[in-house]
Amino acid sequence: MPPAPRRPRSRSYDPAKVRAALTGEMAVVRGLVSALCATPEAADLLARRPRAGAPTARELILRLAGDMEAAAGRLVADSAPAKADTGIHEYLAAGLPDDAPAEAPEIPEQPLHARVDDAAARLTAALDDPHSAAAVTTPAGTLTVTDFLLARLLTTVLHAEDLAAATGAPVPHGRQALATVTRLLADALAAKAPGGSVEVRIPPFAVVQCVAGPKHTRGTPPNVVETDPLTWLRLATGRTDWATAVDQAAVAASGERADLSAQLPLLI
Repeated sequence: MPPAPRRPRSRSYDPAKVRAALTGEMAVVRGLVSALCATPEAADLLARRPRAGAPTARELILRLAGDMEAAAGRLVADSAPAKADTGIHEYLAAGLPDDAPAEAPEIPEQPLHARVDDAAARLTAALDDPHSAAAVTTPAGTLTVTDFLLARLLTTVLHAEDLAAATGAPVPHGRQALATVTRLLADALAAKAPGGSVEVRIPPFAVVQCVAGPKHTRGTPPNVVETDPLTWLRLATGRTDWATAVDQAAVAASGERADLSAQLPLLI
């Protein structure tokens, strides 16, 4: 029996860069929400959904605000643990548990954009608090602060993507945010399907090898998948499917093993 494929070494993430990426992406979604609420078509746009069965844009905004508020509370919890017991990929394998209530309550007298601004301010203050926790307890385990912020960054980017899909508004993701979530999800694929038979390229941010089978060592890999960061984000999180992305030429796949439909999505 061949040996089991060795799991890839975990990538390390610079805590300062993760915090900067999250802060920048919060500014992106604040601008997006403010612009949506200010347009004369706001009522219609906020009632739209990114896809059938998904929350409306209004509900997405409330979930985003609720997630930031809950994250701020966890970072400054009085009974915070001193040590993590869960890694980021185990956390993602649980489906990116949402810290926000399933239906975050709307405050009638507070405009949506003000709710998001206040939530972002609370999370920013928690990030800057010198007494913030060394580790953060979540419904799926205890994470390091950096891993917790990676998960929050991914959630924020996904909310922005869903708002864009629902309303048609362009989202100027921060480069550092997009780079970080691209690498995070590429590493999640390598953790889920360890091996070296397929090389996945997501220029300019990530290259990983995955899927058990003959390992490539030199020259042109026999099995290659290449796509752009936003398509990868949508594939990895179930916003689009493998067949659709290939049919639309958003993914280039060559080689008999270069079919990732069995491994995707990584989370929904």
